[in-house]
Amino acid sequence: MIHPDTELRFISNEIGYGVVATKFIPAGTITWVLDKLDREFTPLELQQMEPIYQTILDTYTFRNNKGNYILCWDNGRYVNHSFNSNCLTTAYDFEIAVRDIQPGEQLTDDYGYLNIPLPFRAADEGTRRKIVYPNDLLKYYKVWDNKIKKVFGTITKQQQPLRPLLNGELWNKIEAITAGKETMDSILTNFFDGKTMAMPTETVH
Repeated sequence: MIHPDTELRFISNEIGYGVVATKFIPAGTITWVLDKLDREFTPLELQQMEPIYQTILDTYTFRNNKGNYILCWDNGRYVNHSFNSNCLTTAYDFEIAVRDIQPGEQLTDDYGYLNIPLPFRAADEGTRRKIVYPNDLLKYYKVWDNKIKKVFGTITKQQQPLRPLLNGELWNKIEAITAGKETMDSILTNFFDGKTMAMPTETVH
């Protein structure tokens, strides 16, 4: 589920639609949580579907560390890519704002950690990275971990509208990490080795 203080807006002809903040979202806010309405499909299930459904899943899903396809049921599936994204996923099935997000600003992910099956050239943002590769998670997980760690400790201090979607055990773990009693798991735990994938697809999220 995407953060409630967001809405779907048309961004441009090149980008299409995106998810935009309607209120200020401070760094350390949980911006998306995998919830009970999100659907998970195995590669075999996708392969057995009619082409019209395969196209939808190819377009709007990302893959978890099992190689299964996750379809977000709400506007979360419209979050666009950025090489300097303001949100990052964690090892705990939720995403976090790694810097303040202003009203009217897009919420963005880095598709490099979404286990894409094929590389693609993204819009030029003036960054050194121009292409998103399937193994970007192996290359950049330390960079992303550091960004997450800088704000992870503020999770318990921010208002968290999505907290009800986190079970008590996970929240206790978050509190333990923020208190320095446990170590934060790396984003690398989300990596799926696409070399074992039987049927590649073309687009994501």
